[in-house]
Order: sequence, then C-alpha cells, then structure tokens
Amino acid sequence: MISRQLLKSGTSIGANVHEAQNAESKADFIHKIKIATKELEETKYWLVLCKKSKSYPNHLDLSKKVHELGLILYKILSTSIKSLKQN
Repeated sequence: MISRQLLKSGTSIGANVHEAQNAESKADFIHKIKIATKELEETKYWLVLCKKSKSYPNHLDLSKKVHELGLILYKILSTSIKSLKQN
C-alpha cells in the first residue's frame, strides 16, 4: 500500500527533525537530520510511484513542498557537518 508507506516516511521526516532539536550532541543532531533526509528520499520515491499510478492522485503541491523541504534539510545537514569539522 503506497499510501501507508507514504504516510510513514512523510511523518518520520518531521519526527526526526523534532528529535534533532533536542539532540545530545552535534554528532547526534547530524545523525537525526541524516535520518530525516533518508526518510525524505523515501517519501520522494513514494510520490513518484503515486504520479505513475492510476490509483493514486498526483499532488503537485505536495511534491513541490517535499522538494523544498529537501533543500532545507540538505542545507542544514551540510552546514552542520562543516561546523562539526571546524570544531
């Protein structure tokens, strides 16, 4: 069931970002953001399947927001890794 997988991966992004806000260390923060990024990629995959399926709607606005979230997560991740390497 694509919808169930999409729901699980999509909500996991926010849960991991929320957890990252209370990380115990910089390394823990980066780890949680990386997990959120992996969940984002999985969400993109399910959205592609929705787009190709006749059974599921192709929601362009949702796809756009997921893409924008991805850009934000990658920026946070790269900035955090740079900061961690400098310290």
